[in-house]
Amino acid sequence: MTANNSGLVAARDQALAVRALYEVLEERFNGKTWSLHELMIGFSNDVGYIGRLLLANDGTWGIDGDVDAELKHKLAESMWWLFVLADKLDIDLDEAFTTTMDTIRSGLEKTIERTAP
Repeated sequence: MTANNSGLVAARDQALAVRALYEVLEERFNGKTWSLHELMIGFSNDVGYIGRLLLANDGTWGIDGDVDAELKHKLAESMWWLFVLADKLDIDLDEAFTTTMDTIRSGLEKTIERTAP
């Protein structure tokens, strides 16, 4: 965990604390916590809803409620899902994000340099 992404670390910690509360309720109501597949279905459902919210934002899909508020909520919730899934898969998302962005940025910078007029 790097100092550059301490916001990600704090967000992860908060996300996992919320997940722990959900797990208490899942155990009480279902006798078990959600599997990795169930978590992924929940995430996929929210991603699909973001697509509909983007259409609503463009005025091509009607929804009840405040589109901006819903988008903020679902985008934040999607980050929550990513932290939860990464935790279940034992992936350090902070490290993975930093490494991935460094690799992508380096490749883009080389391409821009190579294709400069």
